[in-house]
Amino acid sequence: MTPASLAPEYHRMAVGARALAMLILGIPVLVYGTLESLAALGALGGTWAVVTLLERTRLSGWFLSPLEAGAVALIAALSLDHGATLLAALAVPPFTAGLRRGLRGMTVALSLELVVLVLMTARVHGALEAQLASSVLTSVLTGVGLGLIASYVHSQLQLPPDPLTPYRDAQRLLRDLLDLSGTLGSGLDATALGNRIAVTVRDQLPLLAVTVFVPRQEDQLAPLVGGAWAASVDDSQLVDVAAEARTTQKPRVAAQSFAVPLVTEVGVVAVVAGVLPPRLDPRRLLASGRLEDLAASLAATAVHLDTALLFSKLRDAATADERRRLAREMHDGVAQDIASLGYLVDALAASPSTPAQAETLQRLRDRITAVVGEVRLSVQTLRTDAEASESLGAAISGLARHLSESSGIPIRVAVSETTTRLRAEVESELLRIAQEAMTNAVRHSGAQGIAVECRVAAPNAEIVISDDGGGLGRPRPDSFGLAIMRERAALIDADLQVRPGNPHGTEVRVSVPSRTARPSPVPGGTSDKVSV
Repeated sequence: MTPASLAPEYHRMAVGARALAMLILGIPVLVYGTLESLAALGALGGTWAVVTLLERTRLSGWFLSPLEAGAVALIAALSLDHGATLLAALAVPPFTAGLRRGLRGMTVALSLELVVLVLMTARVHGALEAQLASSVLTSVLTGVGLGLIASYVHSQLQLPPDPLTPYRDAQRLLRDLLDLSGTLGSGLDATALGNRIAVTVRDQLPLLAVTVFVPRQEDQLAPLVGGAWAASVDDSQLVDVAAEARTTQKPRVAAQSFAVPLVTEVGVVAVVAGVLPPRLDPRRLLASGRLEDLAASLAATAVHLDTALLFSKLRDAATADERRRLAREMHDGVAQDIASLGYLVDALAASPSTPAQAETLQRLRDRITAVVGEVRLSVQTLRTDAEASESLGAAISGLARHLSESSGIPIRVAVSETTTRLRAEVESELLRIAQEAMTNAVRHSGAQGIAVECRVAAPNAEIVISDDGGGLGRPRPDSFGLAIMRERAALIDADLQVRPGNPHGTEVRVSVPSRTARPSPVPGGTSDKVSV
């Protein structure tokens, strides 16, 4: 091992070992020692200080470990007349030598210690008493044990970094997740767990509205579920009080609103916010400790929700990575191969043998150009991400612009959004549904124009894509677009409707959350769906 290669690790462990030894030896010497033993302790500390300084300079080399071992053994041997306390220092040089040079360095340091100790003891003290001999043996054996440990650490630190280590760690964690997934009684559906929290809060407090927020980014909250039971209730005020509760990690009230953070060992997992009727004073609830009791009653569900949100993030990260990989493969593989065919057709078209052949080659060239355009459009849509856009409406507008430019069909987009965003996974699925609907309209409807409406008031959203084309045709057996859109809608608990337009064309409407109540996961419950 070269000192530079493991400088940070070696210095931390070596300096720590020497400092700990000085502390252990210094206490009894300062309390019970003589002036001579204090001088020996000072010499020992000076030796280690010099060695530590030399290790950080260019003078650091193979000789430092033997130098430290010989100096420590000499000081320990000369101090035997004043007690055996400093003999414990003999365990340190084999440890530091093992860290620097491995097993060979530890053996050299230990051997030198024994030689110096035996020679100096025989010259100065003659034969040792049984008690001192036992102390020497104990210190040497301790040095052997610590040296072996240090040698193992040295060998591990010398191993080259394994590029497969992150993948092996991921394999182990994924296997653990698969093994555990079947034992999770509450499941991994974040929306269902959010509904359960909302229903629990509604059962404990008379509310006009309730919303469960979850962290979206470091400084943002996104509504998971929520709704108001009266048209006159304005639940937009819940965002501010929820943000304050998240920051302070304590229940907060404002006017008729309250917010309760659900905190686990990792931090704030969610914030439950609600609007109370005018007859109830939120400040009294806060003062009585009822809001703290509410948070305590939801502690277990908060852990369930955090697990579901982490699983959702893992799934989204894997999906995004796969989309980027597909985009790269299409751009660098399929697109380039098709473009090469275009160049070959151009070469043939330069000298056609007959007018008919020239016409055929031109049609083939036009078709290749269209296919290349479609592949490039697919690459663009694969790389479009709602999370990286300013909002869901901005992401849909960007897709519509690229589709319109490549197809020549005008696409009009109308966006109405609040500043509060949906959860990332909800935005991602809504974006893909809108993308599929617009792409189908461009490719198959024969439309002269497409209209897109995007309305977002988190946690509610609705997207409508309509065209003036030929309407719904007979489904092809090799077409999976509609089935995929329905699967995406089911993932985020959304309603998807595909119906004929008025007066003609096709209309695709997706809205979240679904208006259909689902059975309650709570035993004996009727529904865990919060009405909106």
